[in-house]
Amino acid sequence: MRFQLSLIAILGALLGGGCATKKYVRDTAAPIQAKADQVGQQATQNSQQIEDTHNQVKQVDERAQNGISAAQERAAAADRHAAAADQHAGEAMDKANQVAQVAQQNTQALQGLTRAVSNIDDYKLQTSATVFFSFGRFTLTDDGRKDLDQLAQQAKSDKRFLITVEGYTDTTGSKEYNEVLSRRRAETVVQYLVTKHDIPLYRIHRIGLGQEKPVEEARGRAAQAKNRRVEVRVFSADQVTGAMEAR
Repeated sequence: MRFQLSLIAILGALLGGGCATKKYVRDTAAPIQAKADQVGQQATQNSQQIEDTHNQVKQVDERAQNGISAAQERAAAADRHAAAADQHAGEAMDKANQVAQVAQQNTQALQGLTRAVSNIDDYKLQTSATVFFSFGRFTLTDDGRKDLDQLAQQAKSDKRFLITVEGYTDTTGSKEYNEVLSRRRAETVVQYLVTKHDIPLYRIHRIGLGQEKPVEEARGRAAQAKNRRVEVRVFSADQVTGAMEAR
């Protein structure tokens, strides 16, 4: 009986000591676990911050790349515009030079003509032709073209010459109508001489006189036909110049 009590006391002591050991372990492990949980939570937060920072850096890099690309595109566009502007400027300069060259040529030609006509008395009648027109018309006939061809060949044989072109009509119609018609007849002759025979326009003087200065005063059909005309005269100064040079 005494042995049993002793055994029970020993077992109670062992059991009591085991409970104390578990409590110690729990008390010791609990702070460590809490610290570990805190460290894990901090690590998770740090990882999230690192990920956020990485995303922000990525966004900044993308914006920088977009900005660089946009700047490069603007620079390329500026280069293209500058090249186009240079090309247009070059073309404008070429055209300006061409215009200046033509103007200089015209000025020289006019100066030569001015010198040539400085003494109009030097010009003498070289040849003439009368071109007739149908009633109310201002187109050339075949005979009219032949007469102008012959006159142009004679005129171009000289270096210093002038051509006068005077347009006329008959007395049919109003004065205003006849003045317009006479100018159109004169312009037709001038156009033919310039385009067909390359006569310089500055050498030609034209005027439309309407029904003035009629060849025939009669009212008959034949008389009126003679008044529907353009009188062309060629004046040359070559003969006078040649005589002066021979002295």
